[in-house]
Amino acid sequence: MGRFAAWTGQALLYGMFAAVIAVFSSWPTYHHLPDDHALIKLSFTHHAERMHECEEVSAEELAKLSPNMRAPVRCPRERSPVTVEVDLDGNLAYRETASPSGLSGDGAASVYRRIPVPAGVHRLSVRLRDSVRTEGFDFERSEIVDLGPAEIMVIDFDAEQGGITLQ
Repeated sequence: MGRFAAWTGQALLYGMFAAVIAVFSSWPTYHHLPDDHALIKLSFTHHAERMHECEEVSAEELAKLSPNMRAPVRCPRERSPVTVEVDLDGNLAYRETASPSGLSGDGAASVYRRIPVPAGVHRLSVRLRDSVRTEGFDFERSEIVDLGPAEIMVIDFDAEQGGITLQ
């Protein structure tokens, strides 16, 4: 009798567990966007320009260094932060300055942002600065985009394709 009760109890517990999974797999209903909205995703990882130019090392300085450290050119590793701005219909929708990754600040800067917008026609402007300059931007792109309901547009950066891309 004890063995039958153990099997029955185990079957009951597994059944309750399966019922909980079944209920929460379809309830509550999740909508990632309202029905009349589209989504703009700003997503990229980019190595900005170096903060400082490479400099030649003088012969006197080289002589002071140990033989394995005698490189004729010294190039600091630190990279510039990446600043990105997104305007939607003439209004600033998003602005961020992303620092480079890595212990020495020499890695890529990453940006990810979801911007829900009403579906329809919009004027989109994207600007990106990846150099040490303090004013202006190195890359700019402006377009009129027509986004349908639940449509997703991705803003990326690809230096090989000329800069800012819209997909």
